[in-house]
Formats: sequence, C-alpha cells, structure tokens
Amino acid sequence: MPTPKLARILAAAAVTALLAACSAGGGGALSPGLTAPMNVPGAQLNRVEALFLLNDFRRSQGAADVRGDTLLDSTAQTLAVNYAKTGGQPLLPPGALAMRLSAGYPTFAEVFSGWRNVPADAAALATQGATRAGLGVSYDPNSAHGVYWVLVLGN
Repeated sequence: MPTPKLARILAAAAVTALLAACSAGGGGALSPGLTAPMNVPGAQLNRVEALFLLNDFRRSQGAADVRGDTLLDSTAQTLAVNYAKTGGQPLLPPGALAMRLSAGYPTFAEVFSGWRNVPADAAALATQGATRAGLGVSYDPNSAHGVYWVLVLGN
C-alpha cells in the first residue's frame, strides 16, 4: 500500500498523463472520431463522439448532459457554412441559450481544447439549463481559416 505522499504523487502523475493525452490533439487516448481532420473535402464529423466529449466536460463542471438534436445540428451546420463563406461571425439563433464559434482548427479535439481553455468559452459549454446541442463544421479551402465550427446549445 503506497504512503499518502506516494499516492498523491501517483495521482498527480495520472492526471498529468490524462491532460497531456487530451491536449495532444492527434493521439494519446483520443479516438479517431475526435482527431479526424475536417480540412479535406467530404470529411464527416463523428457527432456521437463529439457529444460524448462535450458531456464529459459538462459533467466535470456540474452541468447536466445535453442530447444531440437534429434541428440544432441543421442550424449549426447552416451557420458554419455561412461563416466559412463570408468570414462573418453568426449571431446567436433565436431560442438558443449559447453558441461557440471557432475557425482554423482542423479537428474537433483541437477546437474543443481551445474552447475549454478559454474561460468564457468553457462557461458557455457548461451553460446551465441546456438540454440539447447542435454542432456544425464547414471546410472552405478558399477561406481565410479553412475550417469553421459552430456549437449551439438550447433547451
């Protein structure tokens, strides 16, 4: 049985290894569905795995899980396509509780890591009262940033 000091060191090492794997953005314990590049024509986001990662983060912040919603997915996808075409950040859709935007990150793991490490974005990801989520991603090779992301949370 490890001593209390050794147990703390082992726990800290385990947490450090887990965080390193999550921030690696292309390997470690992350699945291919989260690290698949979206900056290629025809790329398909694994929404199930993205939603799992979002809910895991929400639980760590004391927020309830959200479920995927096809209407919000459609809204987020339309906003992402327009964001990619125009470069103009979309406005929060009517009835939505929160929205997060990003551009330039080729994988969901990278965009999510960016969101969770910015306090305002992290707070929005954990919006209380949200029960549904929609995610859109668009790739436009002729745009300034290539890949554009939109996450919409609703109730």
